[in-house]
Amino acid sequence: MHKLSFVWSCMIIGLLLFGNPVSAQQTYTFSEGLIAGPCHHYGREALYTDQLTYLLFRNELKTPAAGQTVLTDKDGKPVTWQAIKTDQESKFKAGLAQDGYLYLTYTANEAKTAILNVSGHSMLYFNGAPHGGDAYASGWMYIPIVLKKGLNEILVRTASFSRYQGITAKLTFPDKAVALSTEDMTLPHIVHGKTNDQLWGAMVVVNTTALPLKDLQIKTSLQGKEYTTILPVVPALTTRKVGFRINATGIQQKGEYPVKVNLQAKGKVWDEKEIKLTATGAGEQYIQTFTSKIDGSIQYYAVAPQAQPDGKAPALFLSVHGAGVEAIGQARAYEPKNWGVLVAPTNRRPRGFNWEDWGRLDALEVFGMAKQEFKPDPEHIYLTGHSMGGHGTWYLGATFPGNWAAIAPCAGYPVLSAYGSHDGKIPESGTTPMENLLLRASNPSNVISLASNYKALGIYVLHGDADPVVSVDYARQMRKLLGTFHADHSYYEYPGGSHWYGNESVDWKPIFDFFKWHKIPADSAANVIDFTTANPAISATMRWATIVQQNQALKYSRIQLQRNKASHKISGVTENIALLKLDLADFKQGDTVHITLDSLPVIHHIVKQSNEQLYLSKGASWTKAEAIKTIQKGPHRNGTFKEPFNNQMVFVYATGGTAPENEWAYNKARYDAETWYYRGNGAVDVISDKEFDLKKYKDRGVIIYGNASTNKAWKPLLSDCPIQLSNGVAKLGDKEQKGTDIGAYFSWPRPDSPIASVAVIGGTGLAGMRASEANQYFSGGSGFPDFMIFTTDMLKEGIKGVKMAGFFGNDWSLKNGEIINQ
Repeated sequence: MHKLSFVWSCMIIGLLLFGNPVSAQQTYTFSEGLIAGPCHHYGREALYTDQLTYLLFRNELKTPAAGQTVLTDKDGKPVTWQAIKTDQESKFKAGLAQDGYLYLTYTANEAKTAILNVSGHSMLYFNGAPHGGDAYASGWMYIPIVLKKGLNEILVRTASFSRYQGITAKLTFPDKAVALSTEDMTLPHIVHGKTNDQLWGAMVVVNTTALPLKDLQIKTSLQGKEYTTILPVVPALTTRKVGFRINATGIQQKGEYPVKVNLQAKGKVWDEKEIKLTATGAGEQYIQTFTSKIDGSIQYYAVAPQAQPDGKAPALFLSVHGAGVEAIGQARAYEPKNWGVLVAPTNRRPRGFNWEDWGRLDALEVFGMAKQEFKPDPEHIYLTGHSMGGHGTWYLGATFPGNWAAIAPCAGYPVLSAYGSHDGKIPESGTTPMENLLLRASNPSNVISLASNYKALGIYVLHGDADPVVSVDYARQMRKLLGTFHADHSYYEYPGGSHWYGNESVDWKPIFDFFKWHKIPADSAANVIDFTTANPAISATMRWATIVQQNQALKYSRIQLQRNKASHKISGVTENIALLKLDLADFKQGDTVHITLDSLPVIHHIVKQSNEQLYLSKGASWTKAEAIKTIQKGPHRNGTFKEPFNNQMVFVYATGGTAPENEWAYNKARYDAETWYYRGNGAVDVISDKEFDLKKYKDRGVIIYGNASTNKAWKPLLSDCPIQLSNGVAKLGDKEQKGTDIGAYFSWPRPDSPIASVAVIGGTGLAGMRASEANQYFSGGSGFPDFMIFTTDMLKEGIKGVKMAGFFGNDWSLKNGEIINQ
């Protein structure tokens, strides 16, 4: 056993541990440990390797000791455990191995609960159970745990960022079994002139008890006005960020106002806190909270209101922030404009998802609410952003070109694969068909391949020529690319400009002058379309044409169409399209429209009614078709493993397996919930398969942990799925893999819902289940196909451990899909 020193801080406060009081609150700070690495690689693709957890999952990892060889690296050199101590800031830093593990121990004289707080890491294992990490060293990742009597072991996964920011670790023995934490709150502003009677806030409930907390309520009081909110269940030994209401009516003056927050259940008061709400002055930037459709959590967006409203519809500027920047800070960087309102979504966190995946969904959700609330002039809608938000501008601009009159990326990088936030691999650059298929799932992130979509937009590129964070070479790359086809772009390098050279880094007058010159044309005036997408469920429609289905999933699909309303003709070329929809609203009833695509025989169609939509299917030639049914793939639901993490998803863990299998399922669901909370400011319902009910959780995404033998929710949701996972065997159609070390990720349309999907995270036995513990599917821009079957060998040998992967067909069959075997 490796000996650790500690620091005790005592308070004469009763400690409630499963109802048993103790005399003092105590904090134990880790100051010595062991470090080994490198030994893992977690990128932004479905493939990962982790030599140390390979040993852990196979029960082959020896108790670490200084000088002990833990494994041999790819060059045949031994990787050994080395002693490491904290510095004066209590950080493990000097000598910290990149892409390695930090080993810590704690010896308890009795079993008891505690709260583990580690920062600066990507995840950890506490006595073998996975827990979420604090990658950006926020400091508020608190994990309730039960210390067993004797030796307790912690394996902390390090990453590249761990070496320069350091890792801290401590145990706290809390004075309350259930408590409110005020460190990570989402709070609104009280806004002058708005209705403030039902404002949403959110804060974290910490449950260190062995039982789930039910019948919880939060009661708030602000200047005598009270509001009681019923809370969701907080599972045993977890934290959950919960939403609550505040009544702030009657407040007219700018300032800070105390709010009493009372957490109770059935008359028992668990905790009380006092927080403060800020009331803004007229015309000031403000925070507005809302309930997200992604997971039902409380999120916010920031607003820089129009400076001089004149009763006319304002312009709308959507501004997406950089990494580590709060949305309210983004809004405050802009002086209010007299001709428009600026709205800044959050990306779910200051770092969040690089404006991809759930960051994209957050931006679109806020965009929709902003249009509903501010009712902007539909011709004057613009997109801009800085740094990571510059990438977000390139990405959202290329993905949704019909939404904007013009875009202005500032200090941005175009694609993740070329920047330090990615593993460096570009789509379909692998060495095998299997790796190319896995990388293809990241195609929606590659804005270079979507660049032709920029033809519909004005573009202003702003970059400091001395930027040490995001090189100006990225801006020059895009200027060179745009110069090959784009006639409406402007470019400026700010002389001597660093990454941030004051508010002019975003609030640059020439950008807004450029915006004024640009309008979104009405669909009736847009007779030429050039549009590309990699996934119709992300982006499918440009003006009067929609790519409904692809021939090959997540390869690029493109339409280049011309419309002549006078001669009633539509013509053009297409790539990788199985089903196309044309909106004929600009033709009159009785008109005969002549459609020529890909130089194939002409389709003659008589318009029968106004706003008619014509579906065309491509086989040997283009023919008229019917609208798709919701059970098929399409813009409403098109697959990939990450798609089910939406529609207020619910995590369902297995209870029908062996004790270790059930423990794994709960631990993994809890780990994903912790990671989702940290990455996405989120909150999910974590329930057992016994609690799951189709009607109660109607139209919600479902994430199943386990397999058909262990999870009771499998049968009602997945009985018709051609992929079946059970103890000892994985079946993919007529193909079969046997063994207990097989893991799987796959998605399937929920059979009782037109929108929601099911994701499976599981295995054919405990070893296979543990092999699925990697969490990079919560990384923005990481690509996953519809299904992926692998063994524990993937942890050791990478791509060789992936046995089958692919995409379902448009009818969700394997027969019409694409499968790679190896």
